[in-house]
Amino acid sequence: DNSCRFNDGDSAELHFSQGTPTDNNTWTFSCWFKRGSTTTEQALFGAWSDGSNQGKCRIMADATLQFIDYQSSSNTGKLTTNKVFRDPSAWMHIVLVWDSDNGTAGNRMRMYINGTEETSFSLDTNPSSGQATILNVSGRVMYVGRDFDGGYWDGYMAEVIFIDGTAYAASDFGEFDSDSPTIWKPKDPSGLTFGNNGCWLDFADSSALGNDVSGNNNDFTVANLDATDQATDTPTNNF
Repeated sequence: DNSCRFNDGDSAELHFSQGTPTDNNTWTFSCWFKRGSTTTEQALFGAWSDGSNQGKCRIMADATLQFIDYQSSSNTGKLTTNKVFRDPSAWMHIVLVWDSDNGTAGNRMRMYINGTEETSFSLDTNPSSGQATILNVSGRVMYVGRDFDGGYWDGYMAEVIFIDGTAYAASDFGEFDSDSPTIWKPKDPSGLTFGNNGCWLDFADSSALGNDVSGNNNDFTVANLDATDQATDTPTNNF
């Protein structure tokens, strides 16, 4: 029913200090997003200890998508799409998977957009087997709507979900409409296993936009957002 509106000029974001992970080598991130500004670099999420050690997903100024894990000043994993994402009128769904214990190197980092796995990348660097990630570390702060470089999100987000310890596919968060099979739509994620650091932000409570409804109570702290940033422009009610 709801989304959250982020204005990059306000430096709006949400953040949560993670606890002991279920599995630092395996996690899944899912969210729906709709762009506001389409000319600047913007982050969907980020985590870091310093500039030489950071993880993020961001849309670059050229509208390509990047999924990065960067440690000791080198890329431990990085995907950069050839496809661009410029449409400010459409909701889009992204699923990112980090699964460094996977026996197939090409499946250790995966990206799905609107139910379809992305396979065309200008840069495709997969992590080594068993590589721990910057995200999902005890005491590490996870940000929604910003990264280390200050690339704040501008636009909307809905159904922000982080899964600790399980590599899920896009079909666990959405489905193609039976009447309009080219339309990808969200479905109820309540039956998923969220893991220790898992969370689900549905933005249903305007007085607590960081409220986690996964059952874990991993609530996010709200920064520079207020009740008026709760929106009814959503993936199932697109304005």
